Amino acid sequence: MEEKIVHVLRESRELHAGLMPLAPELARAARMMVECIEAGGKIMFAGNGGSAADAQHLAAELVNRFKKERGPLAGLALTTDTSVITAIGNDYSFDDIFAKQIKALGRAGDLFVGISTSGDSQNVIQAIKTARDMGIATIGIMGQGGKIKELADCALTVPSSNTPRIQEVHILIGHILCELIEDAFI
Repeated sequence: MEEKIVHVLRESRELHAGLMPLAPELARAARMMVECIEAGGKIMFAGNGGSAADAQHLAAELVNRFKKERGPLAGLALTTDTSVITAIGNDYSFDDIFAKQIKALGRAGDLFVGISTSGDSQNVIQAIKTARDMGIATIGIMGQGGKIKELADCALTVPSSNTPRIQEVHILIGHILCELIEDAFI
């Protein structure tokens, strides 16, 4: 067991060490998010499975607080309303669960953050396409590969195909973004 633990820790450390090239795109994403909120818009988050949990986590960090006392910021997870999600999935398609919510709740000037470990989640891809058609900026957070990288206005790509390591870095990316956003409003 200890050998496996050491292997996982080394793997994670190596991936984290390789993230420095993401700094310019992370700063760009943070600026997009700050500008959205400053202009009165909201940031909508979505993903599937662990990425859904990340979407909820990051929306909560904006609405409540991250590290510092400040007023609430407009963050919304599109992953939380099970009645809406299951109605859309049942009546239309699981691929539409986020896009239909964006059509209902989004406005030009808002921002959508799609989180996908594979970069190929069809419902996140549909949401990005819908958002862009509506004048909503998009940020994709994903592992290496996938169509989201080509579609999002800003792509934060983790250079790995190892799902657990990608998910670990996704929450690190989310926390960096939350800290930068919070700093802009204090």
